[in-house]
This record gives sequence, structure tokens and C-alpha cells, in this order.
Amino acid sequence: MTPSRASSHIGLASPGVQSPLLPTAANGDSLVTDNVIRTKVLLLGLRRVGKTSIQEVIFKDLPPKQTFYLETTTRVTQLPVDTVIPLEIWDCPSTITLETLDAPLNQFSSIIFVIDIQELYQPAIAKLVDFVIAAYQENPGIHLEVFVHKADTLSEEYKTDNFRHIQQRVLDELYDISVEYEQIPINFHLTSIYDHSLHEAFSKVLHKLIDSLPFLEDLLNVFCANSQASKAFLFDSASRLYVATDASPVDQPTHGLCSDYLHMLNSFGPLYRSISASPLRQHELPLDIPTSPVQLEYSLSTGTHTPNTPFASGSPHLPSSPSLLPQHISIPPSPASPPQASQSNTPTKPKLKKGLFYPSASASLSPTSTGAGTTLTYRLITPQLALLALLPTTVFDTRRGLVEYNVVFFREGVQEICDVEEEARRRT
Repeated sequence: MTPSRASSHIGLASPGVQSPLLPTAANGDSLVTDNVIRTKVLLLGLRRVGKTSIQEVIFKDLPPKQTFYLETTTRVTQLPVDTVIPLEIWDCPSTITLETLDAPLNQFSSIIFVIDIQELYQPAIAKLVDFVIAAYQENPGIHLEVFVHKADTLSEEYKTDNFRHIQQRVLDELYDISVEYEQIPINFHLTSIYDHSLHEAFSKVLHKLIDSLPFLEDLLNVFCANSQASKAFLFDSASRLYVATDASPVDQPTHGLCSDYLHMLNSFGPLYRSISASPLRQHELPLDIPTSPVQLEYSLSTGTHTPNTPFASGSPHLPSSPSLLPQHISIPPSPASPPQASQSNTPTKPKLKKGLFYPSASASLSPTSTGAGTTLTYRLITPQLALLALLPTTVFDTRRGLVEYNVVFFREGVQEICDVEEEARRRT
């Protein structure tokens, strides 16, 4: 199934998808390692500008205060990162040059150059210009990103002035060399490890490396329209980078709120991982489960008939695969399909398939006595990706079944996209 077909599923879903996460693909020439094609990102900058701190804070969840104890990078290190796409971060020392890099620049999909906002600009800008020109000549399609880092050290006024000054100096240097180089697209980001600006900037870098981004955005747009959500993000759970979002603008307070909520769940979630405490959530399903509409009207918990279940009789979009059934649904055998024991003297045990549990959480923001306000919801989509959405509290309370109905078909679409892109990245 292609990603374009997957986008049409949202809004007609059923709980309990059991497909495992498969890593996705991205554009650009990349090195083949670990049986997958990894997208290579080059991390450059002068000494003590925060290159290693950036990757440690994002991909290893290192507390920002602990970055003071990181050693200075003395050689090129390659960090494999399995986020929504398999990455390979090349952290380079300050002494690296085009000759000592020992790899052609056309192997990299993106170059991130880090500049300390409180240090002298000229040496950093001179080195940045050299790499920009060389990368543009070898690979005109490479993504060039500049992180103006340690922005927290300056006041708001000086921070903005220095940021604009660095941008203008880089453009002037390129123009002085050639008018052609002034048109090279370079993206500047104001970042700090002490707030959400770093995660937001790296998320924008990641967006340009994901081929399936338009399909993921379409899924989020349809989910927001069908669920009346004001904003939705698809986050990578471990790194807290948002992989995609809907078409509405991203404002920093909303992004920061969702990122903090995800960080809290990541911190406290392992405390509640108990198989014995919730055996129904780990229930195993037979592979051959009948899927007629009448049988799907049984309750998820008791097996009794429930007229108000989302799987109403006669629904034109019922799941046709056992993997799309709820994980702990109790379904009796179909009268039209007698058990194997009645057809044979030797009883046979049905093959079992272990289901996956997708946890969820919600938090009410500024609740009122009338029930107004906003609810922040969390839904695990795959073992790596999570959906965080802002819903009106009245919608969440009165139409929660419809929201769950949409979430699981959104989950199905994302997993199908992952399947397609993982196949494209697999080494043949």
C-alpha cells in the first residue's frame, strides 16, 4: 500500500493496531550501515560552541546542566540515531577542514554549522562560508542550517541584534566572493539547550530529510478536522522532536507545552509498566478471528452486546484484518465457522499472536466549572512515535469514542507509511 492511500483512512478507525514500528526513509545520498541506509548529517563549528552538547541533549536526554562536564571533541565521531528516520550524526572537531574530513560532502543530506552568539563571529563565518561554497559546488541540493547557539546568555534585545548581524555578515561574505553564492539557501535558527528552541530548530532540520512528510501532514490535517482538534503534533518520543504537524501555525508556547508533557510521560511512564497489574492489556489474540459486524458489536471488556459501540452494525469501513482488532476484545466463535474440534477428533490449539499495548494520557488545561477549556491528549502511535493533540474539553468528554475511532485509523496510516519507507531503506 502506498502512502497516498494511507492518508484516506483517517477518521474511520478501530482501536488496537498491532503492527510494529518500522523505520522510515529519507532523501539524500547516505551510507549503508546496519542493514539500513542512514541519512548523514554533518555537525560543524569552532571549539566549545556546543556541538556535542546539542546531540547529547537531544538524542541522549542529557540534562543541560550536565553538558559542562563534556569533553572537547578531538576527532570525528559518528553517532547512529534511530529516530523516525535512521540518522548518522558526524560530530567534527573545530580543526576539521575540507581536506581532513575524509568524506565527500555529497554524501551528507544536511550540514549544521553552530556559531556561538557571544563569541567573535569572523573566524566562524569564514569557516562557514568555505563549507557552504564547497557543499554547494558538490551537491546543490544539500540542506544548509546555521544554529546561532547559546542564545540564553544575552538579553532579548541583544540576542535579536546579534542574530540579524550574523545573518547579514554571512550573506555579505558570500556576495563578496560571487553574486551567485548570495542566492544559496541558508536557514538560520536561534537556539539554546535551556529552552525548547533547540528541539524546534532540529525538528525543522529533520522535516527536510523525510520524504513522507506531506503524507504525514495530510493525516494530521484530516485528524484535526474530524476530531475538532485545534493543534496536533506527531512527536518522536525519545528525542522529543516533532516529526510533523498540521497546517495551522506552530507557536512556541504550544510546542513547549506538548514537549514538556511528553518529557513528563517519558520520565514517569516506566514506573507503571506492570504486566501482572493489567493482564487484559497483554491478552493474545488468535490469528483467525471472525470479523463480521455483528461479532464486532461485543463489548471490549465483558463480551456483552453494546449497541453504542463505535463498530456499529452496517458500518462500511470495518477492519478486515485481525491486526486491526482491539487487543483485548472478547469475541465468541462465529456460528458459520464451527471450531476445528467439531471437524476433527484431535483438538487443535489456535495460533496466538501477541498484541501491542498503546497507552494514552490526557491533561485538562485551565478547567472551568462549565466544562470549557482545552484538553491535551497523548496517544502512542508506534513504539517510537506519539500523537499529541489539543482538543476542546467538551469534545473530549462527550465524543471521546469518536476521537479514539479517528486515532486508531491515524495509527494505521502512519504505520503503513513506515512500512513503505522501511522497505525503501532496506539494503538489498
